[in-house]
Amino acid sequence: MSERIYVRLFTRADAAKRLELQIKNRAFFERYAMTRDDSYYTLAAQEDLLTYLEEEAQHDRQYGFGIYKKENNELIGTISLFQIVRGSVQGAFIGYFLDEAHNGQGYMTEAVQLIVAYGFHELKLHRIEAGVMPHNIGSIRVLEKVGFHKEGLARKSVRIKGKWEDHQMLAIINPND
Repeated sequence: MSERIYVRLFTRADAAKRLELQIKNRAFFERYAMTRDDSYYTLAAQEDLLTYLEEEAQHDRQYGFGIYKKENNELIGTISLFQIVRGSVQGAFIGYFLDEAHNGQGYMTEAVQLIVAYGFHELKLHRIEAGVMPHNIGSIRVLEKVGFHKEGLARKSVRIKGKWEDHQMLAIINPND
């Protein structure tokens, strides 16, 4: 349990705050993820995305959360479990973004801990994976602090800014399995 932040599933009502976070951090987020079309940065697009995420959670396919500071309920980031596979795999991927002004303060480590606990205890996942650009040392450190281990390099696995980028693959296994 974190004393500084909490996470909760996004709802359509969060669209305006999510849009504000995305616009404020557009250049920063796009250094590590796919470039978004300008239409993504509209209230209508965020409302549609959050409606979609609500439906995805209802069908156990992916879960999108906001990261909020307890002191003032400020939305400072997003974190998700996606590409959920059931059956003999019981796994998912984790992805996240944190407001640039809040980087390096331990917030994301706390958020990842909360989501890993949710994935293992609530969703009964066996394994959670992450892919991180090798030069994103801060993100790799966050995952390692939570208990993720490096598994290898996925060469040219994600297209970012028109270029296929390598990703360091990390994973954590449910200790109860």
